[in-house]
Amino acid sequence: MNSKLLEVTVCKTGTGFSAHIEEVLGVVTTGKTIDDIKENMYNALKGHINVMIEDGDPIPEIVQGEYELVFKIDVESLLEYYQGILTQSAIARLTGINSKQLNHYAKGKSKPRPAQIRKIEQGLHKLGAELMQINL
Repeated sequence: MNSKLLEVTVCKTGTGFSAHIEEVLGVVTTGKTIDDIKENMYNALKGHINVMIEDGDPIPEIVQGEYELVFKIDVESLLEYYQGILTQSAIARLTGINSKQLNHYAKGKSKPRPAQIRKIEQGLHKLGAELMQINL
């Protein structure tokens, strides 16, 4: 049996990040880092399901049985979170997107089109795959 994928939407806040699951109303969490969000979301979802069971509420089908959380972050949050690790110049080289345009995305001055989001995602995935091949 394959596990179902639950998409967790992560957004930047004034003090860190917040996250929610669209398919399961009432499951939200916050954290200072993406790692905090991941840990907190697993706990929030588990707690939410336990309360539903205790209250006799119907459990959404998507969380019955095996499921996996997939974390989706918007471009603005990604660029801010990784700014100390990946400069906008480096992301521009990876993606072919102008550094000035990336700066507009990072500051929320404009939203990237779906094609630009794909370029950013593909560039980062390519870098990740290359890094996974390195042995020191």
